[in-house]
Amino acid sequence: MFPSVNGKRVPRHAILSDEAVRRYARTTQLGAYNLLPSELFWQERQPHLEQHGYLLRPRYSPSWRPSWTGTNLAPPLCEDSIMSNKDGVIDARKRDDMLLVAIKSVEKDSEEIHIGRFLTSLRDLRNHCIPVLDVIPDPFDPEWSLLVMPYLRPFNDPPFYTVGEVIDFIDQTLEGLAFLHRHGVAHRDISAPNIMMDARSLYPEGHHPVRRNYSCDGMHRVTPLTRTEKSVRYFYIDFGLSTRFAPGSLSYAVGKIGRDIDVPELSADVPYDAYKVDIFSLGNVYDKEFEQKYHDQNFLASLLAQMKNQDPSKRPPIEDVIAHWSRYKSEMPPAAHRWRLSLKSEQKIERAYNDAVAAAWQGLNDLKKMVA
Repeated sequence: MFPSVNGKRVPRHAILSDEAVRRYARTTQLGAYNLLPSELFWQERQPHLEQHGYLLRPRYSPSWRPSWTGTNLAPPLCEDSIMSNKDGVIDARKRDDMLLVAIKSVEKDSEEIHIGRFLTSLRDLRNHCIPVLDVIPDPFDPEWSLLVMPYLRPFNDPPFYTVGEVIDFIDQTLEGLAFLHRHGVAHRDISAPNIMMDARSLYPEGHHPVRRNYSCDGMHRVTPLTRTEKSVRYFYIDFGLSTRFAPGSLSYAVGKIGRDIDVPELSADVPYDAYKVDIFSLGNVYDKEFEQKYHDQNFLASLLAQMKNQDPSKRPPIEDVIAHWSRYKSEMPPAAHRWRLSLKSEQKIERAYNDAVAAAWQGLNDLKKMVA
């Protein structure tokens, strides 16, 4: 009989032999699972966060003792062995509703807080900016704050499956960028890491915030639903380099900043249009994440030609980009949305097989809808 954890049966491979128990006890004693320096930062702030209604994982309790001590459970499959090595950011849950959140350490007078609060105050379905839920003073440094936001996943994890899912991503991110520019904000750091998604609909039973492809207890692999089955919402994050322009002012800025080093006009001393930089960088995300990765992405060609024009004066404003994209979408055959995305790294035989399987599943789903 295998033991259970939180009502779930422990998988066979999580049970150690006596020899393995001794070996893991030794590695634990030597510090293999000790908190990282970046984690100690959050352990120090755990009581303060709890006072404000935010619960860190058991690993970060000041009185933490490894849960596998004195058991025959494999430490790597125990939730409190899972380390977070992302500097300055930690996952937590709101005590009142157990909502999963992310908490980030930022300077108290940073643009990330000011612009984030401004954007959060704008109630609009076209707003795809990560909302600020709370700002908590840092208990040890008066110049810093702890910024609380919803927990999000990378937008490309799990991977996209159909052309329609890509189209929805483009729709939402264009809409979100138009919202930003309409309200006088240039992001100035648009890149794949700075676009994330609320994927709760894809994981009805949740997932671990660090070991993302596993259950909340970190022990069991989970299989997500697809974006075709359940809709998701995409968000821009990280407004630390953003600029908010006064109404009626020009959108020019200087500075060779941001993750996207491909933007041709970036300069430390020659002013450039920050909105046009955003358009190039978003086009670059589409290019690198879809055009360069998947077959049959010709529907992106004209959009990318506009957005990634090397001459910023020839890049249209975001509203014109959306208008062009909408016209092109209207000319696409309805069936195109269901086309499977095939990686350029797939071999021909593998691609043919996957296409056949996808077609069979699509036919089955269509039949189910007809019967229902």
